[in-house]
Amino acid sequence: MIARRQFLSAAALGAGALFVAPGLALATVPTDRRFVFIIQRGAADGLDILRPTGDPAFSSLRTSLVGDGDAGTRLDGMFTLHPSLVEVGKMYGQGQALFVHAVASPYRDRSHFDGQNVLETGGLQPYAMRDGWLNRLVALMPRLSGEAIAIAATVPTALRGSIEVASFAPSALPHAADDLMTRVGALYDADPQLHPAWAAALETKGLANDVGAGQDPASLGRLTASFLTKPNGPRIAMLETLGWDTHSAQKGRLANQLKGLDAMLAAMRDGLGLQWANTTVLIATEFGRTVAVNGTGGTDHGTGSVATLVGGAVRGGRVIADWPGLAPSMLYQARDLRPTSALDALIAGVAAEGLALDPERVGRSLFSQATGGRPMAGFIRT
Repeated sequence: MIARRQFLSAAALGAGALFVAPGLALATVPTDRRFVFIIQRGAADGLDILRPTGDPAFSSLRTSLVGDGDAGTRLDGMFTLHPSLVEVGKMYGQGQALFVHAVASPYRDRSHFDGQNVLETGGLQPYAMRDGWLNRLVALMPRLSGEAIAIAATVPTALRGSIEVASFAPSALPHAADDLMTRVGALYDADPQLHPAWAAALETKGLANDVGAGQDPASLGRLTASFLTKPNGPRIAMLETLGWDTHSAQKGRLANQLKGLDAMLAAMRDGLGLQWANTTVLIATEFGRTVAVNGTGGTDHGTGSVATLVGGAVRGGRVIADWPGLAPSMLYQARDLRPTSALDALIAGVAAEGLALDPERVGRSLFSQATGGRPMAGFIRT
């Protein structure tokens, strides 16, 4: 159930549904670094996003989805980027994007809810941990730099925990009149619980005031950049993207999904301007999809997938993969891309380098239950 202060804030603010905690202050932060986490909910097909066209088994397994495989940006002798990721391909060519293939969290079953919980909490099993790894990351930031925001209607699991954060979701409602805002503010003035929440909501709304906050991917990218470029704004953000569960008609559906993601990242890059050079964006999903195409032109729940890094701070122009191969004997449970890299270790390493934190400390704090070894390194420009 939505708390009374949350409902009133969302209704009155109109143009942005805000859910904030009392006492939250988006204060000036002492770092120029930015870190953005984008979750692909629904199990994005890494084998279609970054196609292993150099693997002898790939064409026979995926012809119905990718055709002859010539379309898209050829990254190296093994991998070809999906043709919808035009701007990401340009970033790759500029050394601002890289991919880690055959990667997975510790989760090995195929439930979306359980897989997303493991990804967002950093546990080994679903619901083994109550807070999220991104909230624990915020707690490691230097004093006054702990503010974060979720571009979502409610705070996602990855950002829930002991550190108060804000969320902002663009709304289709019309802007609230100034008179209404004044009246609601006066109503809350004497309330010790509602006044701090209202003040924090107004502050968060003010950070996004000069951006047309639409619900399309490009608008969300610009909105995120507007928060991250404010002198008193947050330096950590999370976005949710939905619709990656392509059990049927994957060819067209995934193309549209990736066009949206491409537009979001390009708008974020353009909106950040000079701050793009200090920005790291990590994109990951709960698990991958089956190697074989099913009877409805889609793919089913799998295991290994691809994680993507973009940003001016990224040492890009690379694909990192201990490629297991797609021959039948090399598949996980005879159906899935076998994971050869730990998503936990990747997240810990990227977050630490991206925010100039100690990698060992980040690894212990974010993934205390992890068995994937030390945080991976070498992703961010020094």
